[in-house]
Amino acid sequence: MEIGIGLLGCGTVGQAVVKLLQEKGEDYGRRTESQLMLHHVLVKDLQKPRPGLTSEQLTTDPSLILDNPDIQVVIEVMGGIEESRHYLLKALHAGKHVVTANKALMAKHGAELFDAATENGCALYYEAAVAGGIPIIQTLKRSLASNALHSVYGIINGTTNYILSAMTEAGRDFEAVLAEAQAQGFAEADPTDDIEGYDAAYKLAILASLIFEHRISVDNIHRVGIQRISAQDIAHARELGYVIKLLAIAKRGENGFEARVHPTMIPAQHPLASVNGVYNALLVQGDAVGDLMFYGQGAGGMPTASAVVSDLLNIIVEMEAPPNLLMGCQHPSTEASLAAADQVMNRYYLRLQAEDRTGVLGQLGVLMGQADMSIHTLTQKKHAPGKAELVLITHPVSELRLRQVVAKIQQLDIIHSVDSIIRVEDFTG
Repeated sequence: MEIGIGLLGCGTVGQAVVKLLQEKGEDYGRRTESQLMLHHVLVKDLQKPRPGLTSEQLTTDPSLILDNPDIQVVIEVMGGIEESRHYLLKALHAGKHVVTANKALMAKHGAELFDAATENGCALYYEAAVAGGIPIIQTLKRSLASNALHSVYGIINGTTNYILSAMTEAGRDFEAVLAEAQAQGFAEADPTDDIEGYDAAYKLAILASLIFEHRISVDNIHRVGIQRISAQDIAHARELGYVIKLLAIAKRGENGFEARVHPTMIPAQHPLASVNGVYNALLVQGDAVGDLMFYGQGAGGMPTASAVVSDLLNIIVEMEAPPNLLMGCQHPSTEASLAAADQVMNRYYLRLQAEDRTGVLGQLGVLMGQADMSIHTLTQKKHAPGKAELVLITHPVSELRLRQVVAKIQQLDIIHSVDSIIRVEDFTG
């Protein structure tokens, strides 16, 4: 059986997909009892060198892929949202199966694409949209189908993990490490999507929809970036036995479904604390299986292409079978409501600048006690003449209560500033 393939995009990931198909095509064909044929690759510039591809395969005309009856599977690795959405909807309505690595597209328009896939009896696979080469989507939908999933905690953005890891190792500030990451190609010239948490939020929307078995809007995910994390915060975290990571969290909390992305202090002995550099990791908690940890390269040409081609091979072996219900979308048509961020309970780390004189700790303790907010740990450090730096960790408190108390703390004449507020995660959900 010959399987015709069309590829939308030929950047870093697209070229890696081509490389895998060329180098391992015979092996893939043996495993799937088929012959894989890459018909056309959509590019923007026909003059740019594309190793391993002929001029006949390259095209700037998407219709040669989307309207070609000899192509059964369309792979999208071009990125962007509206153009990709248009192409994939057209492919699905033409009865073509789809593989995509597009996290933003799946987070924003996954429901529409799944509806089109179901309507036309097509497969829509997207393993590479989350955590690169780590096989998390197939695992959640197939291997853990016997479980009720309680939560997922993820380090799912390599750029921010590289920055925070470098800050931790070298004691350097955010801006200096960001510039270094950009110079080495680990961060984009415009790093907004990464450092402000958008990239992680897209991926979390996809993961949360699988954990909760409901459609989740990325716009409803609470998101905080890493721009305000300082070398002082990282040093204090180390002294207190913690490491700071940008954590994506989806879990069933006391007030309902929670989905949030933010810098988080996690215990230094926890497995996620040792995930450094550009690597990704996910901790999944199921009712039957308990805790499972997944670790690997979350980006890059070959790791991402590995996930893309694996999806392709899964589609091929399932083509002659009835639709795979486990891999389809079975969520209700309505979106799930998420717990309001200000009602979520967390412990918090606070760093304050205060007057260095008698009675400061007493006033602070009285104010927090009156608000029914208690302190778990408090450390006082001499910061400058007449000024002391206070570092404290609270007992669990809602964000709403915390913000109310912080507003009152800032009004005290003994407090110069509240410089940092970071959530502390105990992994109890």
